[in-house]
Amino acid sequence: MKRIGIIGGMSWESSAEYYRLINEGIRKRLGGLHSAEMLMLSVDFEPIERLQHAGEWESLGERLATAARDLERGGAEGLLLATNTMHKVAEAIEAAVEIPLLHIADATGERLRSDGIGRVGLLGTAFTMEEPFYRRRLEERFGLEVLVPEAVQRERVHRVIYDELCLGITREDSREAYRSIIAELARRGAQAVILGCTEIGLLIRQEDMSVPLYDTTRIHAEAAVAWMTGD
Repeated sequence: MKRIGIIGGMSWESSAEYYRLINEGIRKRLGGLHSAEMLMLSVDFEPIERLQHAGEWESLGERLATAARDLERGGAEGLLLATNTMHKVAEAIEAAVEIPLLHIADATGERLRSDGIGRVGLLGTAFTMEEPFYRRRLEERFGLEVLVPEAVQRERVHRVIYDELCLGITREDSREAYRSIIAELARRGAQAVILGCTEIGLLIRQEDMSVPLYDTTRIHAEAAVAWMTGD
């Protein structure tokens, strides 16, 4: 089994899901008392959130590159960045280490392509929905057409992530708002919807919707398990 290093804490609510899902995946594949060989460096999210909204992405890239080097020195053979938004600085992380970064958009794009999805809706932070680093990767590498909600809806999705889900709060009115936004994406032609923030799966489940949902936390964790076990 290869040892994975996880840069987590953004937020720790979803990082806890990564830990659970990866260990469950290893146990399912290897059986018995097997569990995952992993290292996790969990950062303090408060200063990172402030830098995100201040647009200080170079500083954020330096911080996460330092975390990646620490994990590599600790014996990690590959890296997971347990957040969609911070893949905006994925290149800075990759440049700082010699071990591979398992990119969350690649894992998601590969799953969508293998399932024959061509047009997909995307929910996430405003950074993920509005900036090109995530959508362009899906479009250029996997041939996907990516739809995002309208501006007012994007603001609601973003606010719920930071003001509720990252604090461990799930509210029924927010769940209903997300359901409505997902349904609207489906009406616009989305064959499926990416839950492109690692906290959204804490609020919305597949049983809540008729349109297929692609939970990036689960997909990323499953990709890590496959890489760790050589599959």
